Amino acid sequence: MAPSLLDKQSQVVFFSATAIALYGYDQGMMSLINTNNDYLSTMGIAEEDPLVGVIVAVYYLGCTVGAILASWLSNTHGRKLSIIVCLTTASIGNLIMFLAGYNGMSGAIYVMLIGRIVMGLGLSEDDARGTALAQEFQANIFGLNMAFIVNLALTHNLGKFNQWAWRSPIIIMQVFPAVMMAVAGLLPETPRWYVLHEKPEKAEKSIAKVWGQDAVDERIKSLKEAHEKELEDGSGKLTYADLCLPGRDQFHPTVITVMGQVNQALTGYGAVSVYGPQIFELLGFQVTDAEYLTMGNYLFYFGMMTLAWILIDRKGRRWLLVSGSFWLAVSFALLTLLGGLASNRGSLGIPLLATGVPGIITLYLATAAFGICWLTPPFLIPTEIYPSSCRAQGSAISVIIWGLANFTITLLTPIGFNNLEYWLFAAFAVTNGFAGVWTWAYIPESGHRSFEENQKFFEEAEKEGSWRVGRVKGGEWRNLPNGGGGEGDEEEQDGGGARKKNGNGGDERRHCWGGGTAIDRGSVVVQAMSPLEAWNLSYGIT
Repeated sequence: MAPSLLDKQSQVVFFSATAIALYGYDQGMMSLINTNNDYLSTMGIAEEDPLVGVIVAVYYLGCTVGAILASWLSNTHGRKLSIIVCLTTASIGNLIMFLAGYNGMSGAIYVMLIGRIVMGLGLSEDDARGTALAQEFQANIFGLNMAFIVNLALTHNLGKFNQWAWRSPIIIMQVFPAVMMAVAGLLPETPRWYVLHEKPEKAEKSIAKVWGQDAVDERIKSLKEAHEKELEDGSGKLTYADLCLPGRDQFHPTVITVMGQVNQALTGYGAVSVYGPQIFELLGFQVTDAEYLTMGNYLFYFGMMTLAWILIDRKGRRWLLVSGSFWLAVSFALLTLLGGLASNRGSLGIPLLATGVPGIITLYLATAAFGICWLTPPFLIPTEIYPSSCRAQGSAISVIIWGLANFTITLLTPIGFNNLEYWLFAAFAVTNGFAGVWTWAYIPESGHRSFEENQKFFEEAEKEGSWRVGRVKGGEWRNLPNGGGGEGDEEEQDGGGARKKNGNGGDERRHCWGGGTAIDRGSVVVQAMSPLEAWNLSYGIT
C-alpha cells in the first residue's frame, strides 16, 4: 500500500526533508541578498566589506551554540519539546532579520547580526542534520534552489535598489518553521526517551503510532534490554569528556567525526553555495549572467544529488570522499588557471567565451563532485561509529564542528575574493588535496557494517598502535565488505520492497521503505538507513 501523508511514517520523512530544506534556503537566500544595493546601503556596508562575510558567518556560530542547548534540552525534556523550541527560536530570528533597518530603524547591521545568530540557535537541533542521509540532502539543495529562484525573480522584477527584493525572501522563509511546527505537533515523542525516563507505557504508544501495534512488543523489549545493558556496563553514562579527551574509548571516533566536518569545510563548497554569483563574476561574466549561471549550477546540483543516494551504498563513504577530493582539487586548479586568464583577457586578447565556457563546465563538474561525494558522508559516518548511548553527543559534536568550520570559511571567503581574487581557487585546490589524503589515511569504510564491526576497527587500531586504515588488520576497513553492492546479486520481491540476495550465499540486502538499504548478517542488521530509519535510530525505535 502506498504511503500517505496521514500516516506517521510519511510525516516523519516529510518533517525531516522540510528541516534540511530550511538550511539550503538560507544559503540560497543570502547568495543574492549580499549583492542587493538597498540591503548593503541599509546595513551601511560596501559589497567588498568583510562585514558581508561576518553577517553570513555568525549564523553558524548560532548553530554551534544551539547544538549544545538543543542536545541538553532533548535529553532532559524530550526531543519533541526541543524541536518546538528550536522552531520557535528560528522563527523569531527570521523576524528580527526581516525588521533590520525597516522604516529607518537605527542600528540595522546589529539587528541583522542578532537575527542571524538567533535563527542559527533555532536551526541546530542536532539529529535533524546528524542522521540525515542523501535523500534528505537532496531536499537541502531543493531549499537552496527555491530561495535562489525567489531571490532572482524579485531582483529582476523589483531591482537591486528595492528593499522588498531582499526583505521578501527573508519573510517567505517563515513558511518552513510554520509547516514544520504543524507537523511536529503530529509526531510522537521518542520511545527511547520514554524508556530512559521510566515511562514504558508511553513508549509503547509512541512505537504503535509509527509502526503499528504488532511491532510494539518486539521493539519495546529491545529498548528495555538496551537500557538495562547500558545501566549494567555504564555505557549509558558516557559524557562529552569520554568523547573528547585523549585516551578515552570514544576519542578516536570523535577525531574522525571532527575531521570529517573540517575536511568538508575545506572543500570550499560552502563558499560556492553562498557566494555563487561572485565566483562567476571572477570568471569574467557580468552580474546578470553570473546570477543566471548560478541558478543553472544549483539546478544541476539538485539533479546530481540523485547519484549520491545511488552510489553511497554501492561504492562506500570512503571511496566517495577520496574520489570527490581528487576531482575537486583538479577542478579548483583549473579554475585558478581560467580565472587568471579571464582577469587578464583584455591584455591577452582572449574572448570571454574562451575562458568562460570551460569555467562554467569546470565549476558545474566541481558542484557534481561535491554533491555526490562530500555533502552526505560527514553526517552519516558518526551515526555508524558511535554506540547508541552516545550517538546524540556524537551528532551534537558533528554539528558544533560543522558550525565552527563553516563560520570560518564563510567569514574568510569574501576577504579572499577581495584580496586573492582567482588565487582563492588555488587555496581550495590545496585544501581539497589535504582533505583527500587525510581521509584516505584515517577514515575507515563504515558502510555495510554493523556497529559491532565498526567498533572492531577501533579496537584493532588500538592493538596495532596506529590509526592508519591501511595498517589496521591488513587494511580490512579500506573498502566495503565483500565488495559492497557488486555483481552477481539476484533480485527477488518481498512484500516490503525489493530484496537482493548475494549469489555467493553471503549477505542479504533489502531496500527499505523510503529508500536506503540494510544488510542482514544473521541476527545483525547493518546500518545503511533511509530517512525514516535514521529517525528511528535517533528516536530509539530501532
